[in-house]
Amino acid sequence: MPEIISFKEMVVENGVPFVAIVEQEGGYYEDAGDWVPGGSPQPENRFGVILPLSGDDLRYSESGTYSVKDRKVYTIEALNPGQKIEYKGIPYTVQNFKDFTDYTDVFIYLARWAGHEHSNN
Repeated sequence: MPEIISFKEMVVENGVPFVAIVEQEGGYYEDAGDWVPGGSPQPENRFGVILPLSGDDLRYSESGTYSVKDRKVYTIEALNPGQKIEYKGIPYTVQNFKDFTDYTDVFIYLARWAGHEHSNN
């Protein structure tokens, strides 16, 4: 088994606050059998390292093209694909998780810019 590389200290020392929108527990099934979430999503303060994508990331995209507005997120707490986050007032959607958990003690995600094309956000 490979040795675990510790990036947790780097995240703690260099991280920044961001907001994760967290779905609330609970809910019920409608008569038709559809699930209705119990509570509205709530903002939750989180901490992580948020970086622009490198030239290699932009060049070697597996799932299409990335935008220079997209970000890499290194965090100690897990996020979920499709989850909304906000950093410096700019909205992002967590797109995928790079599973390096066999090698490191942090979670690494790609967050797609979710702002409007005609705004600064």
